[in-house]
Amino acid sequence: MLDTLKILFHQGKQYIPDVATATLPGIFRGRPVISGEPVDEEALAAICPTGAISARPLQIDLGKCLFCGECAFAYPEKIRFTSDYKMATNERQGLVVGEGADAPLALNPDLIRKEISQYFSGSLKLRQVSAGGDNSCEMELNACGNVNFDMGRFGIEFVASPRHADGIVITGPITENMAEPLQICYDAVPDPKILILAGTDAISGGIFEGSPALDRRFLEKYPVDLYVPGNPIHPLTFINGVLELIKRRREM
Repeated sequence: MLDTLKILFHQGKQYIPDVATATLPGIFRGRPVISGEPVDEEALAAICPTGAISARPLQIDLGKCLFCGECAFAYPEKIRFTSDYKMATNERQGLVVGEGADAPLALNPDLIRKEISQYFSGSLKLRQVSAGGDNSCEMELNACGNVNFDMGRFGIEFVASPRHADGIVITGPITENMAEPLQICYDAVPDPKILILAGTDAISGGIFEGSPALDRRFLEKYPVDLYVPGNPIHPLTFINGVLELIKRRREM
């Protein structure tokens, strides 16, 4: 019993009563902020392994960002990663953070389809598809339902069959071998349905972007309802993004 009390004292209360106001430790890299400090923008952009940083104007595309922090290590006076985990949005361009911007990311309410809040605000069942993922985002999505984050209290759960789902969550860059299974899974979900991209690989291809082993034509055919950046994503980023999407946010 003493050992249990020591663990509780050291780790604190792991259950998160309110997912909207929880704080994360300083080691977490969330939404970046770009200061107005003058630097060699081309040299800074060249540091990024996925081309997430562009120069003139200096911007960071969170849909491509690996959150490795190399840019902040090299130019700490220019780029700082905050602990803000609320980074999900329903606009691809909304993932682009510009110089001097320090506002939280949010969903565009005008782009949220009416049927989403109409049908899914009380209960949302999702089918997760690992389309060539490395299992990192998949593990974080599994954590969304554990006793710490408890996504199920909001009526949001992952199901085994697409026929029992209201939408799909894609992780991974969509490899050629997974393109057809992904399409079959999507077609099996009854209408109306939600499409969510979780993680850098799913949003842009990540480090695999441009590889001949990928087939991302699926994303050209259907509108994306939610982009969840991260490499891997954090459970709080995913949960808060989905709650914003279905318009069901409440303190637990």
